[in-house]
Amino acid sequence: MIKTKILIVEDETIVALDIKRAIIKMGFEVTNTVTNHDDAISSVINNKPDFIIMDINLENSKDGIVTVESIKKIENIPVIYLSAFSDDETIVRAIQTNPLIYLSKPFKREELKTTILLGVYKMNHQNNENIDKNCFKLGFDYYYDLLQNQLFYKSMPIRLSKNENHLLRILIDARGAIVSFSDIEYQIWPDAPTSDSTLRTLVYRVRTKLEYKLIETVPTFGCRLTNTF
Repeated sequence: MIKTKILIVEDETIVALDIKRAIIKMGFEVTNTVTNHDDAISSVINNKPDFIIMDINLENSKDGIVTVESIKKIENIPVIYLSAFSDDETIVRAIQTNPLIYLSKPFKREELKTTILLGVYKMNHQNNENIDKNCFKLGFDYYYDLLQNQLFYKSMPIRLSKNENHLLRILIDARGAIVSFSDIEYQIWPDAPTSDSTLRTLVYRVRTKLEYKLIETVPTFGCRLTNTF
């Protein structure tokens, strides 16, 4: 099982150690513990975490909010803020970076544990929402990422050639309607006609990669996706 990876950005040594112990005890992984803006950026680049626990008040460094703003220019990583400050200006600045949670210092160990668990839940929920928005579910645990133009089976990418990918996208765009072989030929090979055998072979290759489960062929006419509508 893949562990959730968490970066700690906290300049108080004892607090950082307590947070690290709590995370490990809960079964998660700590990618690094750093104390300033520059080290946080470096850690994100070298060992990307799933989310960050960020102290806002970092001594001898750009503060935690500025650090998160810098990180978001590299990766959009969820963040939990820790802060002894609860003034309106700080809270407004923090909210503008869309954090998972804002936990005020000092806090009890149980409050920290609850905050981390809630943060993990929110992060997973956001990730699932993003998958639903960007991905087309084909059925039988296959889905197609519309942004990456990538086919997956249970989160494992399936390699497609350019024409295989093009055919699958044509069928996805048809939303279950039958697409004629002549339309497929025109869209994939617009500049020159191709043989029936070449087209049949292309359809066969894509069906093979989907274990013959998701493409239905209509003899002499065309094909369509099944089990998705």
